[in-house]
Amino acid sequence: MKFVETPIGGAYLIHLEPRADDRGWFARFFCQQEFEAHGLCARVAQINNSANKYKHTLRGLHYQLAPKAENKIVRCIRGAFWDVVVDLRPGSPTFLQHFGTELSAENRVTLYVPEGCATGLLTLEENTESFYLTTQFYSPQHERGLRYNDPKLNIQWPFKPAVISEKDLKHPDFDPAIHLK
Repeated sequence: MKFVETPIGGAYLIHLEPRADDRGWFARFFCQQEFEAHGLCARVAQINNSANKYKHTLRGLHYQLAPKAENKIVRCIRGAFWDVVVDLRPGSPTFLQHFGTELSAENRVTLYVPEGCATGLLTLEENTESFYLTTQFYSPQHERGLRYNDPKLNIQWPFKPAVISEKDLKHPDFDPAIHLK
């Protein structure tokens, strides 16, 4: 695996290094030793899969507060989506900044999202699936969300979202009293 730093500290793009022969190819998606060698948390508590029927479906922006803050390892296994990471760590030099990238079944790029960052995705194709590992179990009382079009964040999504859950539509704009405690 090849780890590439993003503009958000602790967030990485991870490129597979396939080994091919006449049968096809093989590559590691996750390796505890390689993640730890890059200073990344390699504990896996849950593996989640989401399927999205419609193009331009938005999920997010989601994260969990400490002590249940989680790292996520996100990959697209069918279709394509735009994934955004928002830095919510007050001491970080990139606090309230964001980074977006395309993850697709074709490019096989993985995104490592560090704890303290929110993430959300916008599907670019119909029938898109995401597959992601988390380092903490889901904890409803620690779950938080940000509004995807919060003017303070100024995220430039590649397309206007067409399908958004009621829950995600109700997420508030960034407020330290809500989002950092």
